[in-house]
Amino acid sequence: MKKKLLAWAMILLLTVGLLSGCGGSGKASDSAAQTAPSEAWDMAASEETAAYDGSAAMDMPSAPQEGAKIIYTAELDLETTGFDEAVKTIADLTAELGGYYESSSISNGGTYRSARYAVRVPAENYRAFLDRAGSACHLLDLYEYTDDVSMVYYDTAGRLETQQAKLERLQQLLRQAENMEDIIAIESAVAETEEQIDRLSGELRHYDTQVDYSTVNVYLREVYRLSNVEEPAQGFASRLAAALKSGWSGFVTGMQNIAVALAYGWMWLLLAAVIALIVILIVRRSAKRRAKARAEHPAAYAAPVYTAPQEKKDP
Repeated sequence: MKKKLLAWAMILLLTVGLLSGCGGSGKASDSAAQTAPSEAWDMAASEETAAYDGSAAMDMPSAPQEGAKIIYTAELDLETTGFDEAVKTIADLTAELGGYYESSSISNGGTYRSARYAVRVPAENYRAFLDRAGSACHLLDLYEYTDDVSMVYYDTAGRLETQQAKLERLQQLLRQAENMEDIIAIESAVAETEEQIDRLSGELRHYDTQVDYSTVNVYLREVYRLSNVEEPAQGFASRLAAALKSGWSGFVTGMQNIAVALAYGWMWLLLAAVIALIVILIVRRSAKRRAKARAEHPAAYAAPVYTAPQEKKDP
């Protein structure tokens, strides 16, 4: 009788576990609703109601509610005339605010350099990083994105608690089981439940990482002159001085570009110089041979003397 009751209890428990696992992707089960924190489910219910009620959505405050799980992401487009200093400033600012580089790259191609960073900073320092980085360099564009994952986060947490409670009941049944078939079935259910617990725990850790550390994608460009900066009106003398300075700068830049182009093609210049030298040597040697031949045989190289034809006299 005791074995039959144990077998029926195991079958009932496995059925409840399967139903709770299948219903995880839709609505949470009753056991999940009982084990999940009441505050989490209250907040999830209020968000769901606001999603379908337009007036409620308009009345929602801009600041996130307490306990909300929000992922912040931003893109900064910056430019600077002092590239090395700006790179150091961003690195120091990231370290000061407790962040790190998820990825970074610097391009030295062309006349000007550029850098790309994926910066991860603590969520509480997210706004400070945007403000200070935008002040340290010339800000062109700023894009911000928010992703509220509160509902899926607390739903995952509720399903995790359900699986943990299920694991405790299975382990209790395993200690009471005496039949080998029951032991094997319960151990299989324990393994599946532990796998679900590991997966749900991994999802929660991923969400915690995304929520706790915001992501800022920084694009920094080196420029000769900052964009969208209004210059004050100038008089004739200032304009003339600026034109002279700009002309001299353009001349120097042009000469530098020519020097760089010659440096890129130095192999071709060397080849052209060797060919020109060979041609000059051949021409000189040919001229020396002709001069020597003319000296040894002057008659052969003498110009023919023109003799006018004489008229014949009649007898």
